[in-house]
Amino acid sequence: MENVTKDFGDTRALNNIILSIKPNKIHGLLGREGAGKSTLLNLITARVRPTRGEIRVNGKNVWENPQALSQIYYMSEQALLPANRRVTQLFNWTGYFYPKFDLTYAEELANKFGLELKKSYGELSASYKTICKIVLALASHAPIMILDEPILDLDDGQRSLLYAEIRDNYARRPKTIIISTHLIEEVSELIEEVIIINYGEIVIRKSIEYLLEQAYTVSGPKTEVEKYLVGKKYIQEEITGESKSVTVLGEYENQKEHGDSKLNFSRAEIKKLVNGLTEGVDDWVEY
Repeated sequence: MENVTKDFGDTRALNNIILSIKPNKIHGLLGREGAGKSTLLNLITARVRPTRGEIRVNGKNVWENPQALSQIYYMSEQALLPANRRVTQLFNWTGYFYPKFDLTYAEELANKFGLELKKSYGELSASYKTICKIVLALASHAPIMILDEPILDLDDGQRSLLYAEIRDNYARRPKTIIISTHLIEEVSELIEEVIIINYGEIVIRKSIEYLLEQAYTVSGPKTEVEKYLVGKKYIQEEITGESKSVTVLGEYENQKEHGDSKLNFSRAEIKKLVNGLTEGVDDWVEY
């Protein structure tokens, strides 16, 4: 994405985005509601046209370019599949657009998830609509796979199975995966690179290991924690009675052996870190 801006009337949804997605990695596109995640994905897949700037896949502009778009499978949060088509028909239909679509693999996944092939898409429950979209995405074997809120409406067992299948799919056929979700903690073990968007701008793009090494949590008696925080940058403070817990911006390795027995140190939670950074990212790292 090169100098990409998108306006909707007087509202600027994305502002001068410059972003290169590394191939064959699992990326997490994270940000608060309304930050611009969906607009970014819709631009990448040419569902909307940028006000200015250019989006290229393997050097080719995506706008009105079926060849470039055939490299991308976009599992949208919205239900865009025809309600009157049976699941088996959707498998065959997807195969027309994605030449690497693996029908045998799709049927195996359907069996694992308990997806009924003879039902029409409209007859499926909310969770099985999501599962149907997941199966189509994984079986497409597109070199770029975008999953927008892929765990919407799934129960714990279904989510665990999905995570395992994404890992297996990626291990067998490395590809570029972009996962956009608000359930950050759950997908943190899948993600290699984190892209944080806030108010229509990319504010951080780092490896998840780097992010977690640059912050830590300190907790303990409120007065002791506040003494410790003097001169330090911190986010996401929580107070319970006389106890306080804070996410501190700094290297965890330098703090975990702190000698003060009244204070407890641990790694930062990725969800709290991301949420805090979208509130005050300029106080920490520069993208």
